[in-house]
Amino acid sequence: MLSHFPHDQDVHDCTEALRTALRAHDITLPSLGVDLPGLAGSYALPLVALGSCNTETARRLTDVLHKAAAR
Repeated sequence: MLSHFPHDQDVHDCTEALRTALRAHDITLPSLGVDLPGLAGSYALPLVALGSCNTETARRLTDVLHKAAAR
């Protein structure tokens, strides 16, 4: 995606980096993506939409975060 706004590519890159990091832990957030209204709006920085997930995915994500925090 080409854009003349530097933050536009950054939010796409950030979203893909997060998707890759989650995938390394076998976690998928089906609705993970760029928040399009935020991208089109006048916000200072575009937003990453984390979206919805089922309880199993939420528990896996919670476990990964707890383990990382304990390091």
